[in-house]
Amino acid sequence: MPEAPKDYNLVEQNKKILEFIEDVTLNADQVQQKVLSEILSRNANVEYLKRYGLNGHTDRDTFKKILPVISYEDIQTDINRIANGDTSPILCSKPISEFLTSSGTSGGERKLMPTIEEELARRSLLYSLLMPVMSQFVPGLEKGKGMYLMFIKSEAKTPGGIVARPVLTSYYKSSHFRDRPYDPYTNYTSPNETVLCPDSYQSMYSQLLCGLCQNKEVLRVGAVFASGFIRAIRFLEKHWTLLVNDIRTGTVNPLITDSSVRDSVMKILKPDPKLADFIQTECSESSWQGIITRLWPNTKYVDVIVTGTMSQYIPILDHYSNGLPLVCTMYASSECYFGVNLNPLCQPSEVSYTLIPTMCYFEFLPVNRSNGVTDSLHTPRSLNEKEQQELVELVDVKLGQEYELVVTTYAGLYRYRVGDVLKVAGFKNKAPQFNFVCRKNVVLSIDSDKTDEVELQNAMSNAMTHLVPFDATVSEYTSYADTTTIPGHYVLYWELTLNGSTPIPPCVFEDCCLTIEESLNSVYRQGRVSDKSIGPLEIKIVEQGTFDKLMDYAISLGASINQYKTPRCVKFAPVVELLNSRVMSSYFSPKCPKWVPGHKQWINQN
Repeated sequence: MPEAPKDYNLVEQNKKILEFIEDVTLNADQVQQKVLSEILSRNANVEYLKRYGLNGHTDRDTFKKILPVISYEDIQTDINRIANGDTSPILCSKPISEFLTSSGTSGGERKLMPTIEEELARRSLLYSLLMPVMSQFVPGLEKGKGMYLMFIKSEAKTPGGIVARPVLTSYYKSSHFRDRPYDPYTNYTSPNETVLCPDSYQSMYSQLLCGLCQNKEVLRVGAVFASGFIRAIRFLEKHWTLLVNDIRTGTVNPLITDSSVRDSVMKILKPDPKLADFIQTECSESSWQGIITRLWPNTKYVDVIVTGTMSQYIPILDHYSNGLPLVCTMYASSECYFGVNLNPLCQPSEVSYTLIPTMCYFEFLPVNRSNGVTDSLHTPRSLNEKEQQELVELVDVKLGQEYELVVTTYAGLYRYRVGDVLKVAGFKNKAPQFNFVCRKNVVLSIDSDKTDEVELQNAMSNAMTHLVPFDATVSEYTSYADTTTIPGHYVLYWELTLNGSTPIPPCVFEDCCLTIEESLNSVYRQGRVSDKSIGPLEIKIVEQGTFDKLMDYAISLGASINQYKTPRCVKFAPVVELLNSRVMSSYFSPKCPKWVPGHKQWINQN
């Protein structure tokens, strides 16, 4: 952490940032017009805009009339050309500096989002808004440190030599993070070397060690996703005796072999038998309830994303934190960073994000759902000409209405459907505030993985070939993201029709588990193999008639017998209990599926 400049004034800095938020939300529509005009004028000569005949126009009406609303598949050919080394201005007039790999997939591989150098400054700007907002609710945070568990993930190079990596890996490796100027709000317990260590075990171990050494200075704890923070607590449960020994002796465990990590930790670590005894006493307790406030007694809140599918982790976070506020500070994706939570101490169920109008050009596709089901939302892939022009401006959205987010970015995405469904919860001046409703079409998710119904069905079809020699079929199935285990794992409930007389041996069901895993997308497989953020897939065989019982239960709650369809994913606790009460046997995937960094089609080209 660099020294504070002599003229540094935190109060003045915070005031400037809050005034910026006030200004851009008051003038949201004018800012949006300026953003669109900037994007279109600087990219007037790119191939994509010429293809549709925009002819240098920068006004909204022509833009909406001429440019289609698109999904990733519509620009995949252009993306592949850039990835393969075409440096002509296809999507953007500025060079594509890297690809950000999305947790969403296309054809089983991570989507590649183009980005340009200046986007790092735009992301840094959004980060700079978070703590001045937070300081209005929790004063004094500049007096201590944040124990934020931050990790990089593997990266790959496209055949054309462009780096492809997740957005946070890109940010942590950039000078904006590594060489950040003095800011008391970015004073973390983890040295940069521990964050940038590619070995996930060494990174986690060293970051927790540094966090424990500085436990009295810690005022806030967090990770990006709730799932990652819980993994850290479980890691601590497993390895606290080693960590205590390091603190007692002032030495770093020999398992930490990265010399830069060891050197950075040794600048913090000093022999402290008293602290070691304290940690040992707390971690030896039979219950780990409240372990966060016990080990880090000055912690004011837990900073993690608990919206969307991450809400499934709220009960376990409450258990470990003794009910500390769970704070969701920002809304972002690989495509673009979007907005901030201006009321960060609200309940997780009430989190709303104010979209910052300078980040990109926003449009909103109205979503109308007659059945009220939000868990697996299907919207049409392509829009007709009338629908294309009916997208709503940022300032014109209606309170209570749901929309699919569509963005035009500085880095070359035009009227791009992000896939998130948002609901208007209120307004900050002229800028809307949105609840995150769901990710379009996602059925299962444990960490950053997103598995949709089509993908699950294809994986099921592949697995069922193992049952053919036994004259058996899966007559019905559903799935469940089980987060009671750490890491969480996918569970499939199968009801079988057995026509043959030969018993099916357990190894066949284990092969079915592995085949399903091999058939799922690369984000899931990376979570299993590299990140260890997802556990082995499980198949539970249920009694005959179980899915009839499931239908009876749904009808008893008011479902129409004519319209009832077996849900391909279940979340409602009584339904999960019903299924579990009828399980006859269960089987786990015997090993990890295959996974390598990068897209499979690059492997032989690099």
